[in-house]
This record gives sequence, structure tokens and C-alpha cells, in this order.
Amino acid sequence: MPVNTDAQKIRLLMLLRRSGVSDARVLSAIERVPREAFVPDAFLDQAYENRTLPIGLSQTISQPLVVALMLQALAVGDRHKVLEIGTGSGYQAAVLAKLCRRLYTIERHRPLLDVAVERLEALGIRNITTLWGDGMLGWPKQAPFDRIVISAAHRGREPPTALTEQLAIGGVIVIPMGEDKRDQRVVRFRLTETGLEREDLWPVHFVPLLPKVADAPA
Repeated sequence: MPVNTDAQKIRLLMLLRRSGVSDARVLSAIERVPREAFVPDAFLDQAYENRTLPIGLSQTISQPLVVALMLQALAVGDRHKVLEIGTGSGYQAAVLAKLCRRLYTIERHRPLLDVAVERLEALGIRNITTLWGDGMLGWPKQAPFDRIVISAAHRGREPPTALTEQLAIGGVIVIPMGEDKRDQRVVRFRLTETGLEREDLWPVHFVPLLPKVADAPA
């Protein structure tokens, strides 16, 4: 375990506030989730630093600031049904679970999902359902969703059609978009009766959103 975890967490929360995170529910959820439970042992001393960290299979756990800003943009209510694309380490899922009624999360890398499930179960988080699958297809059997958040960058001007088709009217999608890492931006879409409304937010650097399921090692 890293030393001075409480002090590190306080410093991180202060940084988030200074950087534009004002949603009290998001800040409270981040405060209550032990980020050290989601990072590899080799990086425990950096668990509360505002940086990405490797989690294996060329994937990362996002900066706490990026997680906080994306969830703030998502505007999750406590009665919402949420879909997360890209479970990764399970950290963002744990934070989301504090904000919504039910979270459905999809991961294409089976080894990462298995570890994330173990972590979430160890923390006693019960309102999350996981799926090993292609996140670009969403989860049709559980649709519609009030909110959808994608933790990988999608190429193109519109989010994947399968995901927008699973969004409830009035629902929100928050997704990084861009042809390459140099021009990625987080974009918020809201589904209205007449179509999608788009709002570009801020620049980011995410791993790409890829189709199909990554094979688990033998």
C-alpha cells in the first residue's frame, strides 16, 4: 500500500477542484473509491497522482482528472441506467457505480475484465453487470440507456450507430473522438426527438476504440 494515502487523496481532490471539477457528487464518488485498488503493484506509489498508468495489454487507467471531467459532463443521476464501453482496470466503473442506479460495462480484453471483476467484488460493489464483448456493438438486450460513456477514442464525426440506437430520448453519450491522438477531443451528444445534438468539450489522448473481441491468452 502507498504511504500517506489520505494526504495524497486530499491533494488530488484539491487539484480536481482547481481544474474545473465542481460536481459534488462526482468529487464525493472519487473520494470514496480507493484508486490504489485498481493500479498494478508497481505503481501503487503513484495511485493518487494525476497521470495515466499502464494496466497491461497496451491499455491504461485514465488520469483522475479525465475521469472526473468525463463523468461531470455525463451528468449521471442516481436513477440512471448507464453503459460504459471499456471497463479497463474497473476504476471508472467503481466511480460510476456510486453515481447511478445500475451500470453495465463492456471490456474486449478478457484478462483485464477478469481482474476488474475481482477488484469490484472485493470492494463490495453490487450494482455493476459486466460483459466480455465488442463495445462498439453496445448491449442491445439491456437497452435503452440513460447515459453512455466510452473510454476509448472513436474515429469519425458521429458515435457508433449501434450505441446511439441504444440511447434513450434525452440521453447523453460522452465519447473521445478524433482521427489520431493529435486531434482527439471529448464530445458530448444528447439525443433529442429530432436527432443528436453535439458539443465539443476538451482535447484528450485515449487508446483507440476497436471492434471485435480481443482473444484471451491460452
